[in-house]
Amino acid sequence: MTTRSETQSTLDHLLTEIEHRNPAQPEFHQAAHEVLETLAPVVAARPEYAEPGLIERLVEPERQVMFRVPWQDDQGRVRVNRGFRVEFNSALGPYKGGLRFHPSVNLGVIKFLGFEQIFKNALTGLGIGGGKGGSDFDPHGRSDAEVMRFCQSFMTELYRHIGEHTDVPAGDIGVGGREIGYLFGQYRRITNRWESGVLTGKGRGWGGSLIRPEATGYGNVLFAAAMMRERGEDLEGQTAVVSGSGNVAIYTIEKLTALGANAVTCSDSSGYVVDEKGIDLDLLKQIKEVERGRVDAYAERRGASARFVPGGSVWDVPADLALPSATQNELDENAAATLIRNGVKAVSEGANMPTTPEAVHLLQQAGVAFGPGKAANAGGVAVSALEMAQNHARTSWTAARVEEELADIMTSIHTTCHETAERYGAPGDYVTGANIAGFERVADAMLAQGVI
Repeated sequence: MTTRSETQSTLDHLLTEIEHRNPAQPEFHQAAHEVLETLAPVVAARPEYAEPGLIERLVEPERQVMFRVPWQDDQGRVRVNRGFRVEFNSALGPYKGGLRFHPSVNLGVIKFLGFEQIFKNALTGLGIGGGKGGSDFDPHGRSDAEVMRFCQSFMTELYRHIGEHTDVPAGDIGVGGREIGYLFGQYRRITNRWESGVLTGKGRGWGGSLIRPEATGYGNVLFAAAMMRERGEDLEGQTAVVSGSGNVAIYTIEKLTALGANAVTCSDSSGYVVDEKGIDLDLLKQIKEVERGRVDAYAERRGASARFVPGGSVWDVPADLALPSATQNELDENAAATLIRNGVKAVSEGANMPTTPEAVHLLQQAGVAFGPGKAANAGGVAVSALEMAQNHARTSWTAARVEEELADIMTSIHTTCHETAERYGAPGDYVTGANIAGFERVADAMLAQGVI
């Protein structure tokens, strides 16, 4: 039987190969390292997982598509962006994962997100594989007509690669209901099919699901609440700091408030707001969702309880809970040290990989409950899969039913991660629990289906 040290040596060699085969993709390297460094116990315990080629297949996408996206701005100038879709693993079902429109998008970012999505989707227990896509297009400041033309051009290529039984994209950063609508309309125009299950995050009147916009934020808070219960506490009366001010952050704040916590911050690239009375959700939604403004406008209109801090770090604000909900690697080692000094009890990731590896280790060493994104923010893709189920049945569920299903899924994910970590000698380590539990489900399916 292979020892853990021998297995880890093999995994370390594979990580070196990944870096060599995928140069200049630091985000993907980071995601692969975060998973593979935790797998030695399960690979050593189950020899079938050490079969040559299994993990090598897992870290190599089944398909990578990159294409140009030409479109015309309102001044008649032709612009050209890059589009991406990485279909990473379909052992459990059709590829499932969002589209991100942001200037930072490149192939390495999409591969990191797609790799994370494999395990996140596996943890939901639903029949969905892992994929991700997007473009370096920036919708911020663009007119509706410009966004529409871009989305139509993007879908003119993407439609060849997706389908309700093949690959089902959704939204992510920069892709909300407006963008999904334009994308779906173009898909329908080109294919001459009403295939509502091909995209999720649709409008409620044409195939969308209730609670889908709220699902990632709600699910993250439910996971945080489950971690707190393991500590013998609940969210009532706890102070929370939340980064971001997009969809995930807004509904994280909403659910925290509903469960009795006091969410006192939000942020964007210009800085952050601290509101001692708790974030006023109606005002925040008006500024960010309707006016598409900046968070400094919130402080100006809120009154004496709120102040805007240009630049700086939202993690400087003392709190019991921290929920990073903006983007990758936003919470570094220095920020983690500050949170620990200020007495943080739990950190739960609403965004994908927002905490650097150094910060994660520091938080865990300090005894802070840490919920990794592949578990904590799985609520969004879970409700996307529920939307697919509703589309397939040509029906629509009530908000209460969807929210009940979401709560059950998040509770199950927490239980699975907690029990798996204990089973492999890492009690309380949700990172190890999430990685191993997701890996076991995908690896078992891959082995059952042969060398493909």
